[in-house]
Amino acid sequence: MKLLLPFHLNKVGAGFPSPATDYVEDDIDLNIHLIKNAPATFLIRVQGKSMNETGIHDGDLLIVDKSLNPKNFSTVIANVNEELVVKNFVKEKNQSFLFSGSKKSKNKINLSENPQIFIWGVVTYVIHAL
Repeated sequence: MKLLLPFHLNKVGAGFPSPATDYVEDDIDLNIHLIKNAPATFLIRVQGKSMNETGIHDGDLLIVDKSLNPKNFSTVIANVNEELVVKNFVKEKNQSFLFSGSKKSKNKINLSENPQIFIWGVVTYVIHAL
């Protein structure tokens, strides 16, 4: 599905206001900017508050790419006990762990000790209302 939205030429300042124009440069297709591999990309809605500390909140939409391999400190969707959950992925000393929220969390899942748990996809973007 192609979604075109108006794209303003001017950038928006985060400091003091400046005169702005209403000039629209062109339409922008969010798929081009947010999705690198369309056949492997999915949207999934977050339920719960365990990832609030990392900026992921209850009700947020996550853009997930199943074709990516997680890097250290990636946010991932994992299959834990046949349920999809959002976690942070961390590698330490040849072991991989899943954390809820910050790396300091005591509740971590060691992937080496839990071979039935697997990474379903890597979160590439978070969409939430302000």
